[in-house]
Amino acid sequence: MILTLQILLVITSLLMGLSILLHKGKGGGLSSLFGGGMQSSLSGSTVVEKNLDRLTIITAVLWLAAIIGLNLVLNYDL
Repeated sequence: MILTLQILLVITSLLMGLSILLHKGKGGGLSSLFGGGMQSSLSGSTVVEKNLDRLTIITAVLWLAAIIGLNLVLNYDL
């Protein structure tokens, strides 16, 4: 059980980091420093952004559940 939760935690951490990095920059901050502020035809549509938002939220919820579950298993030795 502990190994399963640890694997889930690692996978969701990687997916969440990747999905956050895939988001389009909304301001003139660090994203414009690396070329995120440039307008291009490959920037995607609003449907892609909405689906990426959903993927990020689902991954964050799974990540949080893995952390809470791992904490419960380690503290109460279920």
